[in-house]
Amino acid sequence: MEPGHKLQLRFWGVRGSTPAPGKDKLVYGGNTPCVEIRTASNQVLVFDAGSGMRELGHQLASEFAGQDLSVHLFLTHFHWDHIQGLPYFQPLFSPDTRLNVHSWTSGQETRRVLEGQMGTPYFPVNFADVSARVRFAQMKSERVKIGDVSVESFPLNHPQGAYGYRIEAGGKSIVYATDLEHGDAKFDGVLRDYASGADVLIYDAQYNDEEYASHRGWGHSTWHEATRVARDAGVGRLFLFHFDPAHTDARVAESERLAAAEFEAACAAREGSVLLL
Repeated sequence: MEPGHKLQLRFWGVRGSTPAPGKDKLVYGGNTPCVEIRTASNQVLVFDAGSGMRELGHQLASEFAGQDLSVHLFLTHFHWDHIQGLPYFQPLFSPDTRLNVHSWTSGQETRRVLEGQMGTPYFPVNFADVSARVRFAQMKSERVKIGDVSVESFPLNHPQGAYGYRIEAGGKSIVYATDLEHGDAKFDGVLRDYASGADVLIYDAQYNDEEYASHRGWGHSTWHEATRVARDAGVGRLFLFHFDPAHTDARVAESERLAAAEFEAACAAREGSVLLL
């Protein structure tokens, strides 16, 4: 990270529901959710373990070759598109890696879920046999302090439940709020409270208004609602996120254009893009 910056944000997966490879999705990317945040002291925080985590693993394995690597993974929930990249995360198979997994469920339950997707006959290596030193931590209502960064979590309106995160360091802040459906006054108020004044808001924008009308109850939001939240919360910059797997680059670009007309500092998240704060 360049001197003078407190946080570095990088998108490794921005797609929702299922990976969506294809030549019409090369601009924004087809991997499912995975976001990396680095601090000035080079703490590595990862939010969700979608298929984008595979490429992140290659980068970390190369960067930290022969060195100890500590990763803090924060899971929003256990739907498959948010955990399916973990078995392909290269540092998971290195004894030099310490992987700290944070979620709102008990450590025992989190382990059970992650072991399940790597159990026979779904994966050739059992989770219990990986070389990394894995530790589980259950999130509570208080902030989690990791070196020079703090992380708070808050509930989101999503089938079977999900959580968003507010990350702060050195006066800079990022809010990660994906897999949520708007329209519940209580959840909508909580989101706006946690997003208030954030430098960056990453928000679920799976649908446009017309699509949402036929997908109520599916647990996702729209680019239009994203701009309302960004404006109400007074955020500095808005990233649309969790794009529908059927949406082509042209379709995402259209949502980006319309969102920017409503909130000038709005853009669509792209795999590989980096932002320094």
